[in-house]
Amino acid sequence: MAEQKDEKMEDKGMECCHCHQKATPRSEKEKKQLQNRLSRMAGQLNGISRMLEENRYCGDILTQVAAVESALQAFGYAILKEHMETCVVEEIQKGNTTVVDEAVELVKKLK
Repeated sequence: MAEQKDEKMEDKGMECCHCHQKATPRSEKEKKQLQNRLSRMAGQLNGISRMLEENRYCGDILTQVAAVESALQAFGYAILKEHMETCVVEEIQKGNTTVVDEAVELVKKLK
């Protein structure tokens, strides 16, 4: 199945992820901001775990679950925005329009 995916990607002029490692350069400030967001989410998840251990009220736990989901969604949209503004634009400027298909698939994944 993975081989079929790789073949489809190669047909579109794209390389599979295990054949070519892509990278997005970020400033130290950007990395720190993203890491801080992830750390806050990890803290929220740990808090939910503690709530379970303490047999807290289901409604309170669900409120925290919704908060983590919202934070993760916002994080994903921030990364997507960065991707569209940098990686996608650069590839289109190079004439690689297959990057649009990749971008559409990424948007679908975020819902």
